[in-house]
Parts: sequence; C-alpha cells; structure tokens
Amino acid sequence: MAVSNIDSAAPIAQSCDIYMEEIRNHMEHMENETLPDLNKINSQPEIKWCMRHYLLDFLIEAHQSFQLSPETLFLTVNLLDRYCSRCIVPNSHYQLLGCVSLLIAAKYCDKKNIPTTKELETICCSLYNKEMFKKMEWDVLNVLEWGVGNPTTECYLQIFLTEGFDKAEVEYMARYICEVALYHKQFVSTKPSVMARASVALAGFFFDHRDFPDLDYVENLTLLALLPYLYNISEVLAKKYYYYSFS
Repeated sequence: MAVSNIDSAAPIAQSCDIYMEEIRNHMEHMENETLPDLNKINSQPEIKWCMRHYLLDFLIEAHQSFQLSPETLFLTVNLLDRYCSRCIVPNSHYQLLGCVSLLIAAKYCDKKNIPTTKELETICCSLYNKEMFKKMEWDVLNVLEWGVGNPTTECYLQIFLTEGFDKAEVEYMARYICEVALYHKQFVSTKPSVMARASVALAGFFFDHRDFPDLDYVENLTLLALLPYLYNISEVLAKKYYYYSFS
C-alpha cells in the first residue's frame, strides 16, 4: 500500500514542478513587460529627478499613515514610473499622479485599508478635487492598458527569503534597502528580482549570515551600486524604520 502511494505521488510532484516553472516563466515575462523606461522618464520636460525625493517622502508617509502593505508601496512606484515612461506629466500634476498610483496599488494589493478620494484630497491640502482624481485614475489605467499587476520587489523578497533566511532582521533590512533604492534614478529600470536578490544578499552580509544566495553578474553590480546610498537616506525613511525598530 505504501509503495502504491509513493508511486502515485511521483506524477503529482512532477506536475507541481511543471506548474512552478510556468509560474516563474510568467513572472519573468511580466517583470520585463512592466519595467519602467529610465531614458523616457529622463525626457520629461517638467519633471526633474530632484522632485522624486519629495514625492517619495510624501508617498511613504501616506503609505504608512494608511497602514498599507509593503507590496502596495513598490507597486505604487512602479505605476508612477511606468506612466512617466509613456506620458508627459505636468509639474503641477506630479503629486496627483503619485496619489492616484497609491490608490490604484492599494485597490490591487490591500483589501481593508484602501484610502478614499476624500482622504487623498485632505493629505494634498485640497490641491486636487474629486473629479481630478477620477480623471487621473482613468487616464493611468488606460495608458497602462489596465495592466496593473506586476511581480513587485516585495514579491521577490518573499520568494528569496524562503530560500535560506528565516531571520526577521534580514527581511527587515532587505526591505529597507529596496525602499532606499526607490529614491534613485539609477535603479528605476532595475528588475525587481535583481533588486530583491541583491538586497537579501546584502542584508545577510550585514548580519553575518554565511548562507546568502549566490549572485550573478548583474546582481553583484546592483549590490555594489546600492552601498553608497545606504548611509545618506531620506529623513522620512529613516524615521519610518526607526519607528519600526522600536515598535
């Protein structure tokens, strides 16, 4: 009887392997399809890279105040950058685009704490009204052809953390590194999988773990590129992680 069970389990395991391979292939395809274009963002006539720092500070504070999931933040920035890769954004609408990206990402990733348009109006000091939010949301969805979902950096973090790390401190540090990277144009077109693996390896190194993953050439370059940015970070981000460390 036991032999029969083992025999019957073999094709199930094989089917699971095939299924997982299909999932990995789909994730890789979606990762490439939803990658922002740094060169096109560079060509924005009114949006300057120095403005990104202030918008990211604003979005991180909003994300934290609404108690949204980590995945929502990464998807928010992905939507923001993808839209900026396709459309010219007036300076006056950059914050509106950020808010709408947060709203769409929250609807996609969070079930309970989705901010209302009224709440978003309030945190923008009523700079934008309800109709402007609705119009921008419709425009973003149409420009992105309703392709909202993508395998975010957070998604890959969770995958890679199960491959050898079970320490909360490594997850905490790796996510911090990934959020630091959001501020810098150098990493806008970095694949989420590359960013996640490099960050996990770097976090493991900081905590003296010897079992951090082997990195390929691009992942190693990403790890080295991240190092200079980890010691001069946004005060908002520093405050966020200081708060978490004592909560």
